[in-house]
Amino acid sequence: MFKNYLKIAFRNLQRNKGFSFINIAGLAVGMAGAILIFTWIKQQVSYDDFHANKNSLYKVWTNYDSDGVLYSSEISSSPIGAALKAKYPEVKDVARMYWPIERLFNYRDKAIKADGRDVDKPFLTMFSFPLISGNAEHALDDVDGVVISQSLAKKLFGDEDPMNKMVTLDVKGVYKVTGVMKDVPKNSVFSFDYLVSLAKGARYYSDQRWENGNYQTYLQLKPGVNEAAFNKKIKNLIKENAKDAKMEPFLHPLSKWRLYSRFENGIAVGGAIEVVRLVAIIAALILLIACINFMNLSTAQSEKRAKEVGVRRVIGAGKGMLIKQFLTESIVIAFIAGVFSLWLVQLCLPVFNKLTGESLIINYTDPVFIIGIIAFILFTGLLAGSYPAFFLSSFKPVKVLKGAFQQGKTVFTPRKVLVVVQFTVAIVLVISTIIVYNQVKFAQERDNGYAKNNLIDVAIEGDIRKNFDLIKNELISAGAATSVAKTSFSLTIQAASSTGYQWTGKPDGGPDISMNRFNSTGGLIKTAGLKLLAGRDIDVAEYPTDTASIIINETAQKIMKFKDAVGQTVHYGGDAFTIVGVFKDFIIGSPYGQTDPIIVHGSKTWNYNVLIHLNDHNSTAKNLALATGVFKKYNPAYPFNYKFVDQLYALKFTDEVRTATFAAIFAGLTIFISCLGLFGLAAYMAESRAKEIGIRKVLGASVRSVVQLLTKDFVVLVIIAIVIATPIGWWAMHSWLQNYQYRISLNWFTFAAAGLVAILIAVITVSMQAIKAALVNPVKSIKAE
Repeated sequence: MFKNYLKIAFRNLQRNKGFSFINIAGLAVGMAGAILIFTWIKQQVSYDDFHANKNSLYKVWTNYDSDGVLYSSEISSSPIGAALKAKYPEVKDVARMYWPIERLFNYRDKAIKADGRDVDKPFLTMFSFPLISGNAEHALDDVDGVVISQSLAKKLFGDEDPMNKMVTLDVKGVYKVTGVMKDVPKNSVFSFDYLVSLAKGARYYSDQRWENGNYQTYLQLKPGVNEAAFNKKIKNLIKENAKDAKMEPFLHPLSKWRLYSRFENGIAVGGAIEVVRLVAIIAALILLIACINFMNLSTAQSEKRAKEVGVRRVIGAGKGMLIKQFLTESIVIAFIAGVFSLWLVQLCLPVFNKLTGESLIINYTDPVFIIGIIAFILFTGLLAGSYPAFFLSSFKPVKVLKGAFQQGKTVFTPRKVLVVVQFTVAIVLVISTIIVYNQVKFAQERDNGYAKNNLIDVAIEGDIRKNFDLIKNELISAGAATSVAKTSFSLTIQAASSTGYQWTGKPDGGPDISMNRFNSTGGLIKTAGLKLLAGRDIDVAEYPTDTASIIINETAQKIMKFKDAVGQTVHYGGDAFTIVGVFKDFIIGSPYGQTDPIIVHGSKTWNYNVLIHLNDHNSTAKNLALATGVFKKYNPAYPFNYKFVDQLYALKFTDEVRTATFAAIFAGLTIFISCLGLFGLAAYMAESRAKEIGIRKVLGASVRSVVQLLTKDFVVLVIIAIVIATPIGWWAMHSWLQNYQYRISLNWFTFAAAGLVAILIAVITVSMQAIKAALVNPVKSIKAE
């Protein structure tokens, strides 16, 4: 019997080639889109799933009260890790990690720069980064030991055994290779090519103030410890050691690091999970729309299949048998579409990887994948064929064979409802695409507060620190730069913040406000193009006492409520600092958020970055060539590496730009699939009304009137879809925009534009068939009798 079903299925495919092509094409595109999206989702939810201790690993976060608002930070203080392990028996181990540091590795004649981390010794036993050579428990025992990745080992040593080889880091530090680890997997929040012990740089990492955040602290709990109960237990740990600090630590589990990074009132409420959910819904909708096409086209041909159903029922075929037959046909089409969808997936995978920034690979020989794709195809076939199967098998044989079969003439037939559903989804996606794009553009056009063009960052490494003055003077005298400043970090990085600042007039017991901290030796205002509102810039060279001076932004001035901030004193950590200048706000954090208070300290030591304003009158190539010569002269052991500040700033929009691109692609796919179905329905309608069109033309109807006749019903359906989609789109985008403090306002033009686009696309799609039908010689249509 099944063999007979297959014969009938292939016979119908051959008999209706046009409709079969549209069905297969629509399903193939929809299935390909869904496969790509589900592959990406699988990658997102599997981040760091490879760690053996994944269920007991946490990151220490901190909630802090700033001006009455509760914020959360993943950066913690230096002493908190040791205190947690010493005081609480529930803690098995703790490891701190410092900021990423790019170091120069030298071995014989090879010089290679690599990104890595300074970590505490237990890091390698807490996390599963397997060592190919060496022992994870003891690899970081030696403070002069370094663990390197497999790929870095290959670059440095080739086919030599790296173990116990001596390498030079940053020209002066000699380290012994004590371990070689497998490369960090792509689906990990971590990214490094080497690890060294934090103990080596203890003198640099000795800040023991509880209110200062400098590290990421990781913690492993013993089996059976309840996270919520432990969080309550450690709630007052910071307050017990820093009485003025309004800060509370809590643990964030490894399973949520990637997907839940956005906190509100100390609770993880979202992050990447929101994009994952949105994309999953879109994948389901794309597949549903493809299935709707199949349903519509199958039921549209119901009159052609009616007599077949009637005859089969008369000769004894039951309803169940007919349902099996039609479901077999849909599953056959789904399998053919599935084969084509896999071809499309392979074709589009490189582009999709570039778009998402991932390195997705589909293993077609993996038994799990094979079983999964077969199940997926079966599900699609059953979903697409369910309604047509029950619809066609329900025909009454007596009426059909007497020629009395007629499709319903009701206002809302299931087919019309399905078309409305298709275009509702398409219009919502078009609305979303327009609004996301406008939001990104709105933030990109926001005044960032500094002149980011022609600004470059150069990391302080090698001899740059000791030769800074020589480098600065020669860059300016050579005409490569107009201004140079030494700073703690790039202007684009929100790297350090502190609470505990006190000033005259601050209410006793008032909120302890977190301030973004920045350091400079001088020249920051001119180099960055900041606008000075009062006073002067810091200049440690000209004013040695400026190591006890600060400049603040206007937001900090408003918080401190100083009418004239210059000359006022601010206390921090037992030291007094004099405000010598106030500058206009600039964006150091998210371009979608409010401007944060910033305090710039005059400092000779805590600076890791050189900010250079290139000469605006030269070409960029000439400036960089001149700068390369200067750095080569004064820092010969290191290559001249630089980063453009405008490019670093653009990275702040990566997630939103990716979301906008996703939305645009998915909207395009949805419209394409919907138009395929509309094209097929229009073709069937034109074919079924060929004689009517012929008679109308004989009676004097024009081509235009015939086209209007065939298109008006579809336009009405699209208008209904617009009416439904508009409030849905408004609600969805209004909710999405609430995630941003700096956001656009929704306006009627966006929704009108989306509706107009939908109508135009529908009219163009249907008109192609309508015009073709209207131009047919009426004699050919009528003489068929």
